[in-house]
Amino acid sequence: MSFPENILTDDEQVVMHLHPHWRELARPVMVLVLCVAALVAGWLFLPEGDVWQIVLYVLGAVALVLVLWLTVWPWIVWRTTHYIFTNERVILQFGIFHRERRDIPLHRVNNHTMNQTLIDRLFGCGTLVIESAGQDGTTQLIDVPKVHRVQTLLYELVDADRDRHSLSDEEFREMLEQFSERQQQPPTPPSTPA
Repeated sequence: MSFPENILTDDEQVVMHLHPHWRELARPVMVLVLCVAALVAGWLFLPEGDVWQIVLYVLGAVALVLVLWLTVWPWIVWRTTHYIFTNERVILQFGIFHRERRDIPLHRVNNHTMNQTLIDRLFGCGTLVIESAGQDGTTQLIDVPKVHRVQTLLYELVDADRDRHSLSDEEFREMLEQFSERQQQPPTPPSTPA
């Protein structure tokens, strides 16, 4: 369920590909655990008999519907939601049966802001708001993992895109390689004053 690589142009490279934060799956996993627990409790504690056997089958059918609706479906939605940052644009793609994709060229990005609630900060995610020139204007990427790093990456990509128009192709490729190497290195922890 990845995005099709053939949507990229010849010179375009994926710098970062993300799905929404894993906390989106916390509720579906809880529903799955509760449904399994209810089935096991019903199997262990319901008395023997034909009527209780039917009750157990009904309980199983309800649990199956709940798992499909509240666990499997949200997982598929999470898995088919893509936040892709390339050296030319930001690509947002989502949808299961009806696929929607939005491309924001980097040269059209006017502003980008990050919002984090206390809970978002605890989980290490947040909302990235991208303001761009054009008809749609503002786009929100919700539950972006490591949103502070993604915002910094977006700033660097926009800055590099502006530089690309003033740099030669060779200088731009060299800068892009340095940028990719930096993204693969783990972040250094901040030093604490003595």
